[in-house]
Amino acid sequence: MSAAAPVIRRVAVVGTGVIGASWAAFFLARGLDVTATDPAPGAEQRLREAVQRHWPTMQRMGLVDGASLERLRFDAELERALDGCDFVQESGPERADFKADLYARMDAATPPRVLLASSSSGLPVSGMQARCKTPQRVVLGHPFNPPHLIPLVEVGGGDATSPDSIQRAMDFYAALGKRPIHVRREIAGHIANRLQAALWREAFHLVDQGVASVSDIDTAIAHGPGLRWALMGPFMNLHLSGGQGGMQHLLEHLGGPIESWWRDLGNPAMTEALKAHVVQGVAEARGMRREEELERTRDELLADLIRAKAQGSLF
Repeated sequence: MSAAAPVIRRVAVVGTGVIGASWAAFFLARGLDVTATDPAPGAEQRLREAVQRHWPTMQRMGLVDGASLERLRFDAELERALDGCDFVQESGPERADFKADLYARMDAATPPRVLLASSSSGLPVSGMQARCKTPQRVVLGHPFNPPHLIPLVEVGGGDATSPDSIQRAMDFYAALGKRPIHVRREIAGHIANRLQAALWREAFHLVDQGVASVSDIDTAIAHGPGLRWALMGPFMNLHLSGGQGGMQHLLEHLGGPIESWWRDLGNPAMTEALKAHVVQGVAEARGMRREEELERTRDELLADLIRAKAQGSLF
């Protein structure tokens, strides 16, 4: 983090649903003070239960000195929760009108040095900052679920965001152990969600066409390319598939077939019948396992994978 950047010791987490609670656990594990806010009835209890549930995994990943659940405070009133914060991580409802109103309030309640970062999974920052008096400090800080474990954070800005604010956000997340990437221009869904959406589209298409079951598709990814993608991204995996000739050789020999597969990819409609088919397929694959069990197992395996990658990461 640059010498001129304000020191961040207290983070305000605005919105304490699945993403906000996960962020809160992460910030606490990195030794920060966290003040959370959410107007929904019962929000504080749900937040504390979620953070408590995530804490064993955070301990397994390694806590920094001073990390403590006692550093979590909750205030249902937005302006009081923002008082004294050094950074804001917003994870409210994914509605453009709601975001615009919320950012106008947060802008008015915090000094201009405080970055206002959104966890939005697809909305443009320009709309969020439109009613702010200091829009240059509004940034995208989109995590990948669950934020308390997955390192990726997509950082970007809107029409009025300053390059300094983007760099400060990148530096802040990186200093906490995240892997921030820069979304260089606004686009619906940012980067990672667009890549996911391309895979989801074909997955739904294959189910719709009766090519494979929901369970078989999950198996195909989780026990096939997903294993490689967890280590290296699509381009580097393609490069290695080219042998000694690398990407150049791969594209010379498979560029044409890959292009033909692109042309044959499906464009399914989210019909009621398809939705019902997928819901039933997931229920069958899940069996008697509860969501809490699946989440716990996922987090344990993710923690092991992330630690292994940190010890021998290729990139």
